[in-house]
Amino acid sequence: MDDELIAAQALRAACEAEPFAANIPAFIDARAAEMGDAIAANFFEDGTTLTYAEISRKTRALAAGLQGRGIGFGDRVGVMLPNIAAFPLTWLALGRLGAIMVPINVRYTPREVAYVIEDSGAKLLVTEKDVLAGIVDAPELQGLEALVAPVVVGGGGETAWETLAASDASGFRPEREPDLEDLVNIQYTSGTTGFPKGCMLTHRYWLTLARVASLRAQGIARNVLAAQPYYYMDPQWLTLMAMNLRGTVFVAGKASATNFLGWIHRYGIEYCIFPQIVLKQPEKPEDASLPLKMASVFGLRKEMHVAMERRFNVVARESFGMTEVGSALFTPYNVTSMVGTGTCGIPSPFREATIRDENGAHVPDGEIGELWIRGPGILKGYWNKPEANADSFREGGWFRTGDLFRRDARGFHYIVGRVKDMIRRSGENIAAREVEAVMLGWSEVLEAAAIGVPDFDRGQEVKACLILQPEVDPATFDMAGFLDHCAKNLAPFKVPRFVEIRVDLPKTPSGKVAKHQIVAERADLRAGAYDRLSGQWLPG
Repeated sequence: MDDELIAAQALRAACEAEPFAANIPAFIDARAAEMGDAIAANFFEDGTTLTYAEISRKTRALAAGLQGRGIGFGDRVGVMLPNIAAFPLTWLALGRLGAIMVPINVRYTPREVAYVIEDSGAKLLVTEKDVLAGIVDAPELQGLEALVAPVVVGGGGETAWETLAASDASGFRPEREPDLEDLVNIQYTSGTTGFPKGCMLTHRYWLTLARVASLRAQGIARNVLAAQPYYYMDPQWLTLMAMNLRGTVFVAGKASATNFLGWIHRYGIEYCIFPQIVLKQPEKPEDASLPLKMASVFGLRKEMHVAMERRFNVVARESFGMTEVGSALFTPYNVTSMVGTGTCGIPSPFREATIRDENGAHVPDGEIGELWIRGPGILKGYWNKPEANADSFREGGWFRTGDLFRRDARGFHYIVGRVKDMIRRSGENIAAREVEAVMLGWSEVLEAAAIGVPDFDRGQEVKACLILQPEVDPATFDMAGFLDHCAKNLAPFKVPRFVEIRVDLPKTPSGKVAKHQIVAERADLRAGAYDRLSGQWLPG
């Protein structure tokens, strides 16, 4: 083993040797006792700050208030909030109760909201007044227990979040103190079966992920930027990571490529997840003086890696993770020899990795197979999805990621593609099957396939490949009506940008659409398609 890997393994061993707190609340309280009135979270766009002591105190008060609303151990609570302080406070308060947060995308349509609430069995919804106004009258949500008397931020009255958060916590005791293996999230993530699947994530999952993320920062970063929505996993672990570093998480209201570098300068950000789209911005002399010390990148084009480090005078490292397993692979800070190779790294602390063929046999180095991951703190399974669990888990605790990888002789991993039929747009996982189900609900469509079109800014865009009903003339196809139908039934990021009218769809011997053949038909998958954003047909 070479010097770089010897040093990396030593860091991994030290990370794994440190004992965990009993649960997330115990971790929070320990940090509060140590850090007191130091700022733990800064929601800089609305001017809200939370000290370590305030987070401990406010989450205890809110837990008491939620307990008064009948929330106890194991109960599921939908949390549908934008990036405001109420989101992490609600999550951590539920953790004190041993209850389970079900994050819900604020851009979901009522159909999607109803699915998540019904599938999870959430008995209460915590939301914000403007978000609630957009869904409260939807027929799909009528009669759901969670919406009978939702807890509303800014709603006023006894059911207001602010009222519960001011509860007397002097006598608060949870029904049962949660342990590391108890659930704290059912985190929905898109899958190939259509509707999202709920990942059952434990206290150990989040504390593990926070510690591994802290290892990436090498103890040299304290100010952490969270510019993604809290209903995704990233800001949740970034918050715990910052607290583990005894630093501050700076939370943006929403992602903004235009403002990103300004935030880093203004707030002295030392660690962030760096979006590739920012690299398209013109270089400026001040780029090299960013306070940024460490950046995580995901899917960065290998030819851009060296240029990014040079331009911003920063250490950038590629990783691989997913909702189901947290951090799976990482490229250690000290491994400079792999910059620009495209590697996702070696197994993260607490994780083992293997590459297997379709029969589950080990694949030799250099050959392509599916990445399997195991280790303490991965998901306990998919909520109410026994078929998905049977398909995803293998003997010995191995989880099939559905992603194709190869490994080199040094043990570094490289992603090759996806086994799963997924489209990845701006960090969002989109199940092609869900998009297809909605497209087929339009009366003029006979067959439909959704594929991903490469896009520099967003990774991929959604393209609809349609076969129309025999009586429908492509020249008179109601494109506006079709796209409006999609917009009413899909979150905005899932709505197809490109639409291609076809005479047929290639099929496999088993009758499935051969999407790989569609992708191979032309170099530019946009050619000849209708572009929803420009409202025009593109040249073929």
